[in-house]
Amino acid sequence: MKSSEELAIGELAERFGLPTHVLRYWESMGLLEPARGAGGQRSYEQADLARVALILMGKEAGFTLGELRTLLSTPNPMDHRDLLRRHAEELERRISRARAAKELIEHALACPIPFAECEHARDRIASRIPPPPPAGPSARPHSYV
Repeated sequence: MKSSEELAIGELAERFGLPTHVLRYWESMGLLEPARGAGGQRSYEQADLARVALILMGKEAGFTLGELRTLLSTPNPMDHRDLLRRHAEELERRISRARAAKELIEHALACPIPFAECEHARDRIASRIPPPPPAGPSARPHSYV
């Protein structure tokens, strides 16, 4: 390592367990802006380590790289409350679906009758079947050819 505060791309990648091409890609997306040393070599400082950690946290929270670029485009991610709210709402929908799936699995595990014969399971399955399309001339199927 050059100094206690500077890391080469390989050192930074190793520290986070990432391939170096991921850091280069994040740089091409505008998520990272490493300093350049002699010969154009990337040099990462403490702020870059925090930035990589923040990117990883954002990815774990389900943000896309594009969303992270927007969030990190200003010093304060709270400048993008609308994006954060939309993402929180989407996470809530995912959590709700995951809870419903978990409840169904737990019911299936505890139910003494076969899944296909279980009224609870049949009701859940029926609730997922879309209704038939309305009849009439405007209900013609679209040609996708």
